[in-house]
Amino acid sequence: MTTGAISTAPVTQAVILAGGQGSRLRPYTDDRPKPMVEIPGTGTPIIGHQLDWLAAEGVTDVVVSCGHLAEVLERWLDSADLPLKVTTVVEREPLGRGGGLKYAAAALPRPEQPWYATNGDIWTRFSLRAMADFHAERAATATLALARPNIPWGAVETDEFGHVLDFIESPPSPFLINAGLYVFAPEFAELLPERGDHERSTFPQLARERRLAGFPLPQGSYWRAIDTAKDLTEAARELAQTGATTA
Repeated sequence: MTTGAISTAPVTQAVILAGGQGSRLRPYTDDRPKPMVEIPGTGTPIIGHQLDWLAAEGVTDVVVSCGHLAEVLERWLDSADLPLKVTTVVEREPLGRGGGLKYAAAALPRPEQPWYATNGDIWTRFSLRAMADFHAERAATATLALARPNIPWGAVETDEFGHVLDFIESPPSPFLINAGLYVFAPEFAELLPERGDHERSTFPQLARERRLAGFPLPQGSYWRAIDTAKDLTEAARELAQTGATTA
């Protein structure tokens, strides 16, 4: 990484992308946006867990980019006892993830400072401060969190002769994936498209220029993307097994 100056100042602002329709989570998303879906057993929507976590990690200001059923999310934000300041912006037409980030970033209170961003369907806990330090040490323009999720199918282990040796239920993936959580330098917003997906345009450009860093989530960190009803069920089961709220 060759751009930007190393800074250890805390990151205190963030963007949450909360505008998706969540079609794979229906019927839960028939009357609410995906981030407003509750994790069974917690009584709190996904975005509530995210805001609590961000506040615990030192964030004081969050911009939420709304779209589908924005009024439902805005009503909840207005009535909830929030641990930080939240501003909403509403996409009147879909801008894509990159366009949504750019639109929301324009409302950040301190555009000259770095910022976090997360998709509105991610439920996780790890040290954002450690990720921000990692980002600063590499003088990166953008840093993405990397997760190694469990494969949703059982795996079969065989020997070189084709004999089945073992069955492994939901093994960890051999590949790291984009976990949907980011740290961005102030200049990153200028590189985003007005519409479209930053993962197909901005990120590949930064990777070619060695300005994109990847932060592997620490071993044992909880991470789950809530995309389907099965994800909700499994998140509730994991919560019951650990006896933790991860909130």
